[in-house]
Amino acid sequence: MKKVAVLLADGFEEIEALTVVDILRRASVYVDTVSITDEYKVRGSHGINVQTEDLFDEVNFVEFDMIVLPGGMPGTTNLDEHPGVKRVVEDYVTSGKYVAAICAAPSILGGMGLLKGKRAACYPSVEDKLSGAVISRLPVVQDGNIITSRGMGTAIDFALKLTEILFDREKAEELAASIIYEL
Repeated sequence: MKKVAVLLADGFEEIEALTVVDILRRASVYVDTVSITDEYKVRGSHGINVQTEDLFDEVNFVEFDMIVLPGGMPGTTNLDEHPGVKRVVEDYVTSGKYVAAICAAPSILGGMGLLKGKRAACYPSVEDKLSGAVISRLPVVQDGNIITSRGMGTAIDFALKLTEILFDREKAEELAASIIYEL
């Protein structure tokens, strides 16, 4: 079974995180919502509280195929300031595992120097933080094992692309049809 960890920090963008969780679970992916705080309950950027399954320090990230970094503010800043998040991101990128980031979250990868020479998409106001990246305005961009997306309005495209990566295009198309969405 494919396994994905969605990392949640206070101030995360709810639609970006929960769309990924919902669509991947519909695809029969084991999705673990992981709080990077000391609490299982994480507050989204629009005041929606989400109960996570695990705390960051409880997770063995070696077991997962992909990590997802939702955007939102100050969620992205909180993810960026967490040393463990950066360690896991670095480990995943260097080992060839998938790292997916949406909205402002690709700025974390940019700040780490992981997007140099790579195509990437993000929320327009953080494009300057994608150091060395080739900026794309496509809804979702995959360059190697890094997948980036522009924001809340691209969350379904992003989640379906992650489904395609973990399975295949046919599975993503089946899910899109089941939710009345055209790829």
